[in-house]
Amino acid sequence: MSLLDRDQATLIVVDVQEGFRSYASFDAVAEAVGKLVRGARILEVPAIVSEQYPRGLGHTAAEVGLEPDEQERAIEKTVFSAARADGFDLGGRTQAIVCGIETHVCVSQTVQDLLGQGVEVHVPADAVGSRHEIDYERGLQRLERAGAVVTTVESALFELLQGAGTPEFKAVQKLIL
Repeated sequence: MSLLDRDQATLIVVDVQEGFRSYASFDAVAEAVGKLVRGARILEVPAIVSEQYPRGLGHTAAEVGLEPDEQERAIEKTVFSAARADGFDLGGRTQAIVCGIETHVCVSQTVQDLLGQGVEVHVPADAVGSRHEIDYERGLQRLERAGAVVTTVESALFELLQGAGTPEFKAVQKLIL
């Protein structure tokens, strides 16, 4: 595995929707995903957002901070893996940062599909969540065994930066602190 490269990475936000707000981990996950979304925007890393059956589960939570055009481009899906949804396209990029809900279902199946396609996948542990702690823990373990890099939001953003002393560094640093 290599360091994240902003010219090769895509942020994939999986199902951080209103219907999951009752989960104990939801607020922290939505906040962490929001940092990734804002950081990706600063660093010009493209983002793909999926929503599982939004008519039933609602749209992406406001805390994620999607711009109106990003919300309009969200991929609606009924399959669990975002990578199998109509309209999903990495555009030739070879790395993915996958975050969202639920670690052991939609996040897991998305990661496994991407790994199967030869994509290097990074999963920030603080930006994924499940309804039950055991599903979260086992989901992360399974993804790491499958070959994903389990990381954190801060690590992922600083890898994408690769250095300090730039306007992007200062903007991203404000997100973290």
